Amino acid sequence: MLLDFVKSDLFRYSGNLSFKSFIKHFFITPGFKYMFYFRLCKHMKSRSKIIYYLIRLILRHYSFRYGFDIPVGTEIGYGFYIGHFGGIVISGKAKIGNNVNISQGVTIGFSARGKNVGYPEIGDNVFIGPGAKVMGGILVGDNACVGANAVVLIDCPNNSVHGGIPSKILSMNGSGGYILNKWIL
Repeated sequence: MLLDFVKSDLFRYSGNLSFKSFIKHFFITPGFKYMFYFRLCKHMKSRSKIIYYLIRLILRHYSFRYGFDIPVGTEIGYGFYIGHFGGIVISGKAKIGNNVNISQGVTIGFSARGKNVGYPEIGDNVFIGPGAKVMGGILVGDNACVGANAVVLIDCPNNSVHGGIPSKILSMNGSGGYILNKWIL
């Protein structure tokens, strides 16, 4: 299972699964390196407490270094892609699907008031643009696209494009063209 997650993440970055690509992205690409340790930490949690805590320290180091705040308990599907480092905050109770792109400055978090109290659920093949905020117990449907700096407080139907503050549906063109190197399950 760990190997499948790492392979899916690597494929999203490079389009192949070669050892050369792994080495390149592990040492050059902050998003891939962070997710490698995230996946390893999650895998080791139920296997070896000593190794788990060691990997968790390494993950914490990269969390500060790259500006990613993604708790180990967060459910993240296959092929997670972080476009740029810096300012990414994801709630530990959010659920993220397969082949999701996250850009810099994105927050996916809890809302304690209003009609959508809770944590977001992000579908498959979703693109979330720079600076976007996805808040509350909402569903961002499959193949949806959230535009830059959008504040999403309502459900996003499948194949929709959301933008604005607060967000609204701008079109039904979806995330086509933004999600490259999809990992097929």
